[in-house]
Amino acid sequence: KASARTHGSTADDEELSAVRYRPEGLDPLVQKTNFSRRELQVLYRGFKNECPSGVVNEETFKSIYSQFFPHGDSSMYAHFLFEAFDTRNNGSVTFEDFVVSLSIILRGSITDKLNWAFNLYDLNKDGCVTREEMTEIMHSIYDMMGKYTYPCMEDNAPKEHVDNFFQKMDKNNDGVVTIEEFLETCQKDESIMQSMHMFDSVI
Repeated sequence: KASARTHGSTADDEELSAVRYRPEGLDPLVQKTNFSRRELQVLYRGFKNECPSGVVNEETFKSIYSQFFPHGDSSMYAHFLFEAFDTRNNGSVTFEDFVVSLSIILRGSITDKLNWAFNLYDLNKDGCVTREEMTEIMHSIYDMMGKYTYPCMEDNAPKEHVDNFFQKMDKNNDGVVTIEEFLETCQKDESIMQSMHMFDSVI
């Protein structure tokens, strides 16, 4: 409703349409996310500052993300994360892609967060997580955290984590974890539910 807009919000919408990639404006994103209009304005200014063209490619995403993990190698985890943010599967992340995922990670329901995490782990997006996929994810997380975080980390720690994951999750022992198995196990497991908060901090 244009008549209800303030001058400030109109200016922000004009800014949104001025960049090379044209987002759909703030109002639909207020509906689509759990952020207020003011929060979206702040997020957008930060996004535009880092990415004046209005889209982020994978290399830029990795570069920005690496600043949060100076003691480790975050490139592989950032690659997986980028693919989860790239919901259109076109090699770029728009402001909408970014805030919709961020909204789920920070403010989504537990089920929304778990669905998002499963999608991150399901590297080839075929609807199930294999041992190979989970192993890649775990190696990327340990690489990212670096030796400073885990100085006494055993080399087989990622494999042990994957073994534990499948022991808990793979209810029918068919070698893959489905979204149903993942949701059911996570929602019944107190330690996993608490670790969802740790997952937030990794993002």
